[in-house]
Amino acid sequence: MIEIEIDGKKLEVAEGSMVIQAAEANGTYIPHFCYHRKLSVAANCRMCLVEVEKAPKPMPACATPVAPGMVVRTHSDKAVKAQKSVMEFLLINHPLDCPVCDQGGECQLQDLAVGYGGSASRYTEEKRVVAAKDAGALVSMEEMSRCIQCTRCVRFGQEVAGDMELGMIHRGEHSEITTVKGETIESELSGNMIDICPVGALTSKPFRYAARTWELSRRKSIAPHDSSGANLQVQVKNNRVMRVLPLENEAVNECWIADRERFSYEALNGEERLTKPMLKQNGQWIEVEWQTALEYVASGLKNIAAEHGASAIGGLLSPQSTVEELHLATQLLRGLGSDNIDSRLRHAQFSQQGDKVRWLGMPIAALSQLQSVLVVGSYLRKDHPLFAARIRAAQRQGGQVFSVNSQVRDWAMPKTDITAPAAQWTAALAQIAAAVAQAKGIAAPVTAQADDAAKAVAASLLQGERKGVLLGNAAAHHAQADALLALANWIAEQTGASVGYLTEAANTLGAQWVGAMPQAAGKNAGQMMAGAGSNMRAMLLLNVEPEFDTAAAQPVEADMVVTLSPFKANMAFSDVLLPIAPFTETAGTFVNAEGRVQSFHGVVKPLGDTRPAWKVLRALGNILGLQEGAFAANAAEDVLASTGLQVGEKTTSSRYNNKSCSGSFDGLNAQNDMQEPCSAAIYQLDSVVRRAPSLQATRDGRLGQLGRKEAA
Repeated sequence: MIEIEIDGKKLEVAEGSMVIQAAEANGTYIPHFCYHRKLSVAANCRMCLVEVEKAPKPMPACATPVAPGMVVRTHSDKAVKAQKSVMEFLLINHPLDCPVCDQGGECQLQDLAVGYGGSASRYTEEKRVVAAKDAGALVSMEEMSRCIQCTRCVRFGQEVAGDMELGMIHRGEHSEITTVKGETIESELSGNMIDICPVGALTSKPFRYAARTWELSRRKSIAPHDSSGANLQVQVKNNRVMRVLPLENEAVNECWIADRERFSYEALNGEERLTKPMLKQNGQWIEVEWQTALEYVASGLKNIAAEHGASAIGGLLSPQSTVEELHLATQLLRGLGSDNIDSRLRHAQFSQQGDKVRWLGMPIAALSQLQSVLVVGSYLRKDHPLFAARIRAAQRQGGQVFSVNSQVRDWAMPKTDITAPAAQWTAALAQIAAAVAQAKGIAAPVTAQADDAAKAVAASLLQGERKGVLLGNAAAHHAQADALLALANWIAEQTGASVGYLTEAANTLGAQWVGAMPQAAGKNAGQMMAGAGSNMRAMLLLNVEPEFDTAAAQPVEADMVVTLSPFKANMAFSDVLLPIAPFTETAGTFVNAEGRVQSFHGVVKPLGDTRPAWKVLRALGNILGLQEGAFAANAAEDVLASTGLQVGEKTTSSRYNNKSCSGSFDGLNAQNDMQEPCSAAIYQLDSVVRRAPSLQATRDGRLGQLGRKEAA
């Protein structure tokens, strides 16, 4: 620590800090445009000029390191005059179209111009005009004449997203930000460029001209798609979600969110929303009242249980559902006497894991500090965009990244790939285990011959202190998932690494916590989806579209199928449709990959006759004679309390355990006829993103639709 003085205040700051960081820590604001604490220093806007004692001219605070005894004045006449001069230059070519600019009301240039801009411009020459660019379905580059060349968007793509899709071309007055090759912006994190743009050059194409920022109410929520648990700020106008932005949480999502979280709100107001309960009568769908629909379902379940036994009733529950919804659904089915319950919809192997909950194995923030990481069975960049950004940050600090996958995929970061068909992933891990054993002079858990690639992974994992072995979605859904976990545990134990699952959905951990899987002799998802051979007479589908959300990728066959969904889903084979609220219209709780329990409230009223799913399930349970426990709850908080979960970080719970249940390495022989594990494309993960038009119009969206059709 060294001592400096800023505006007459003496303070101690870390050596190597920049003046702007020292000032920020001291609560002193220095105007700036190009500086962003998450990006490298560019020092090209010069708005942060300050007076440094003994320096001959004003210095840029963002690029001036502190020195012992340094005296800085941020608001002296010399500093303010320099800042006003910079502002005058920045406004020379700016179109000054604030009345029609989408950024109006939240524009840094607009705000700082009030304090540092002049009342009139001395510039009388013709202003420059920059041609609009087509950047794709999400980011609008229609008004690039507003750009002040701060290069925040360029640096974000290069450093955080890992893909430099934007760059600056030409020089001087002719400088402009462009996609260079004329391609569209396709990064899964592209929306963050809109947030960090200090002017209205980059704006949201779906939100464009929809509302003014001062018209919007701001409400907190939690991301409902992947397992990051990103904190959201949902902006609402007239009981309608208009925009979704990140809510900063350094331990979870920093100040970023993925495009999947940002733009999926379009589906919430789409034409496919289900707003009234519906029954199928003589092949025709009719709208009915809630009481009629619930009594129909209750009567059907009772009759089937009486005629065929409770074992003929089952439920497929989406891990995108809240803890409260999953808990009530499992209690409802078990209250009927059925153990045919599963949320592991895309799995190929269904091992009994007791009450163990598979989790990340470390805090999310620790991903940014890994010195070595082995990722098995994941398209990391698309499956978990925010985790990829953290691992990318670790790699930029010297960390080594290794991958075991069926094909080489662009993760937008340097990595070493071990490529093998899914049937040989266990053999690949066995080779790494053999290399670790050879390096340590101990016996390997299985017989295998390590190749050079395996030795490189082993050597990296044996060095340093911060390392991890992470199993992705495809590894969790693998037909040899148990053997993969057993080998990952052995490698991690011998190298001192953490072992964990990246986990697929927003509430994969919550589903495990409430026991949304067979506990005894019940059928798993694969058995329930076995067609006529499953002997299922009644099926309850909670936020599930079996053709898209299960490994079987086919309709459900049963005498009565009840679908609880916010959308008109499963209409071809369902008998009852119950409209339930999406995450913006209900209170609930998600447990993210690190075990952090985060609750949220509805931000708008339910659409039409839509009801929160936990209320629907509670009412259905009451009609069926279930009156105790969670079915007596009057609020979502009461349902959560009955699960034993508490809001906050719960990674210390003994239930969070990634140890292999069997501990065996069975199934290591290659099965060449094994199919590739079932994994959802980035914009096919759940019913909400599948119905977001702008996401589906992206390259990833179009490829996901094509893959879905080919699979069908």
